[in-house]
Amino acid sequence: MNLHEFQAKQLFTRYGIPTPEGQVVSSGSQARQAAEQLGGHKWVVKAQVHSGGRGKAGGVKIVEDLDGVADVAYDLLGQRLVTHQTTEAGLPINQVLVEQPSDIKKEFYLALLIDRVSQRVVFMVSAKGGMDIEAVAEEDPEAILNLYIDPVVGLQPYQCRRAGFFLALKGDAFKQLQKVMKGLYQLFIDNDASLVEINPLVVTGQGDLLAVDAKLNLDENALFRHSELAAMFDPAQEDETEVLAQQHGLNYITLDGQVACMVNGAGLAMATMDLIKMEGGEPANFLDVGGGTTAERVAHAFKLILSDDKVKSILVNIFGGIVRCDLIAEGIIQAAKDVGLTLPVIVRLEGTNADLGRQLLAQSGMTIQVAENLTDAARRSVLAAKEALS
Repeated sequence: MNLHEFQAKQLFTRYGIPTPEGQVVSSGSQARQAAEQLGGHKWVVKAQVHSGGRGKAGGVKIVEDLDGVADVAYDLLGQRLVTHQTTEAGLPINQVLVEQPSDIKKEFYLALLIDRVSQRVVFMVSAKGGMDIEAVAEEDPEAILNLYIDPVVGLQPYQCRRAGFFLALKGDAFKQLQKVMKGLYQLFIDNDASLVEINPLVVTGQGDLLAVDAKLNLDENALFRHSELAAMFDPAQEDETEVLAQQHGLNYITLDGQVACMVNGAGLAMATMDLIKMEGGEPANFLDVGGGTTAERVAHAFKLILSDDKVKSILVNIFGGIVRCDLIAEGIIQAAKDVGLTLPVIVRLEGTNADLGRQLLAQSGMTIQVAENLTDAARRSVLAAKEALS
């Protein structure tokens, strides 16, 4: 689960990580009031969306008068911001963060994430702050220092000093880096995070460290331990269909193709999508209805699929292990009737009572084709989608 910048900075403050003073608002008049309370003669107005690259996309503005703050906030709010990390539709801007500008002398990159290869939490440190870390890794990998944390002993002082020397920090900034890194590490562990990123972490004109930006991703599987963080979820920043799928216990990801998939099991779903590609088609989604598939879940799955106008055919691939195939077949038939399904449906059933399930589907009198095997099912679904498009 992603947090907004202002939410991440609230957590930063709890762990002693310095951030610019600011206020989050949802209207132009509130933005003006926030700027007045912050004081000064210049302010930064930042669109709050779950995406990087906001500055390049026009989502971060520096304003030099109070009326300008209100105008910029008014222009941003209610719009959709399109960045290199979003879809063409972009993400809605429902809030903006008004901050005092920072006196930036140097910019750095500092992040904490899980490295699956080493099975360690790792600090990534770079003197090339303000840039996309992916570009830095590709163009100048030696500009990145990776510090792997032993889970038994945790972050060690010598690792903080090594990061400070790597960044060529001096004076107070060198000492403050250890506090920042310790705070980030404790935040990461306490809140079951999967990524904490500061880009940029800056040295101000006064020689102090300041987290100008903040990105925080949380492990959704651990949110049951963090009700306060779970309440920060912003469904407006997510795909509407994917949010609805989560509410019904379905794993759904929207894709760009025309052949919809309904499968029980993530691995089987990936294999199904691969076969669709091999047969010359494009999957419209990833949809795992889970091992304990029920008629109700199948009905909800069909409704999700039909909400996508691009879908021209549906491939149902079920392996009946925990659940009998005849019950799945009855659920498919009932769900198809309930949602008024008219698209061609190709079903592949294997497992317990598979023959009986196929027989029920064949005798349903609906536009349901029973495939002999998975390859046959993929071929039929791709053909049906192409015929619908021609």
